[in-house]
Amino acid sequence: MKKPPAAPQPDLHAVVEALAEASTALTEMPLGRREFPSRTAVAALVEDLRALLFPGYFGASELTLDTLRYHLGARMDRVLHSLCDQIQRGLMASDPACTSCGDRAKGMALAFLAKLPEVRHLLATDIQAGFEGDPAATSPEEVLFSYPGLLAVASQRLAHELLKLGVPLLPRMITEHAHSLTGIDIHPGARIGERFFIDHGTGVVIGETCVIGRNVRIYQGVTLGAKSFPLDAEGHPVKGVPRHPVVEDDVIIYSNATVLGRITLGRGSAIGGNVWLTRSVPPGSVITQANEKDGMPS
Repeated sequence: MKKPPAAPQPDLHAVVEALAEASTALTEMPLGRREFPSRTAVAALVEDLRALLFPGYFGASELTLDTLRYHLGARMDRVLHSLCDQIQRGLMASDPACTSCGDRAKGMALAFLAKLPEVRHLLATDIQAGFEGDPAATSPEEVLFSYPGLLAVASQRLAHELLKLGVPLLPRMITEHAHSLTGIDIHPGARIGERFFIDHGTGVVIGETCVIGRNVRIYQGVTLGAKSFPLDAEGHPVKGVPRHPVVEDDVIIYSNATVLGRITLGRGSAIGGNVWLTRSVPPGSVITQANEKDGMPS
């Protein structure tokens, strides 16, 4: 029995050449001048920030009242240096010849750190909302340690503050890292009020221009997305246009509901599971698959 002919060997030199050409075509910036933030460093930075926000819960656990301030000060110094470096890399990614990026990065980093007490307050309300909103939760500490929704929201709240300061690249890197860990995708541009609770969480998507009020609860599989987006004269998407839902205070959105477009969910409304919603609803509405099919909120 004859052996089948041997398969031709690929030309790996040609593969390397094609990959090199593709890499240089990605940007006009010469390879040796590119400097980007490190995904590993940014992930470590988030862990350091969680240890700053919740000392004794994350990071070193052998803390006392006597050592707390020393611990916070030392970690704050480490975070400042790492954050300055990563912000500077982000700034120089688009302008490698920048001569003021170091000073700009330090100013942004200091302004961000000044916001940490406010972020800590918001996260405390999120933790309490999770404890009160889930009968399976045995303590606020369980929510803090175990709930993927809290991890995703904490990352988004940190990223949101960086985004407001004009920090490039890092905000999305932070939220996408949380996305990879939790399956929850929250854009850093979304504005989220206090006492926000995502129960279970897997598959949740919250778009860039969403506005979410106080005491909102959503379940797994919920999408707060855009129905469409405008194009400019050349057919390119127009960035930053409000195109995602506004969710007012005290709204509950149950699992796998899809809410699209710049519509408003009125205060105190409940959106049932698997609902497809592309219109605003008044305060106090109860929307289910049955009544939405008829076009009439109950």
